[in-house]
Amino acid sequence: MAVVAATAALVLGAGAAAAPAAGKAVCPAAWKAGWIKLAQKIDAPVYCPTWMPNPLDAKIGGQWTDIYSIGKDRSYLVSFLAHGDLGSGDVHVNFRGYPGRTTVPKCQTVAIEGNRVVRGTVNCFADPRGTLRVGSILATVYTVNQDADQWHVLYAWHHAGSLYTVSEHVIPPYTYAQVTRNLKKLMHSLVLVEPAQ
Repeated sequence: MAVVAATAALVLGAGAAAAPAAGKAVCPAAWKAGWIKLAQKIDAPVYCPTWMPNPLDAKIGGQWTDIYSIGKDRSYLVSFLAHGDLGSGDVHVNFRGYPGRTTVPKCQTVAIEGNRVVRGTVNCFADPRGTLRVGSILATVYTVNQDADQWHVLYAWHHAGSLYTVSEHVIPPYTYAQVTRNLKKLMHSLVLVEPAQ
């Protein structure tokens, strides 16, 4: 009887060690391969969400993927977009990472002044409006953003010497208040995915 109990304890113990800790979020199985592949390509960790605003998922290469871009500097933009039926609006979420860089990148600007074209640069993320703490992440909220993040609310944070962001477009069907709620939920859902060894 003691041998059976000891064997059962060993088997249960081994199973518990192999399974994720109770309540610990993991990148959903249907999405995980794409995020691991991205981490491998840039040779740096990435953040996989476990929740996305309706109707999006975060399957890279799936039906909602809009942009999948990796720069020469290993920075990336992964974007998911759903166009609403019958003019109901868009749902658009961007994920960015800048391996080995913590400063806010610069974006090019073009302005027409009379007959002149004036080119310049501005911070891609601007107008900070507070912070959000989620576990080890301390994210700054930006409300004036450029390029693919224009008209988005954006959260930016640092991890291991790199800058990461997630943003959502403020456009119907979601109001500004709903977008900020979505982003808070999304931030709480993030799981760090390391490059496979």
